[in-house]
Amino acid sequence: MTHLKVTLKHSTIGRPARQGACVKGLGLRKIGQSRVLENTPAVRGMVKKVIHLVDVEEIDAKSAK
Repeated sequence: MTHLKVTLKHSTIGRPARQGACVKGLGLRKIGQSRVLENTPAVRGMVKKVIHLVDVEEIDAKSAK
């Protein structure tokens, strides 16, 4: 299974509360912070809502650990 490396690139200040909630749900707090998450439909949906605030890389399961 593949994983996604999601990095917060822009602040959520001045953005709608729903976008802030998606960023928080992805586990991101500070600009530059990254998380490696499983590539599931729920995660992809949250990333899609805030794609303008984050950078996304697809990585394989071996390099995720």
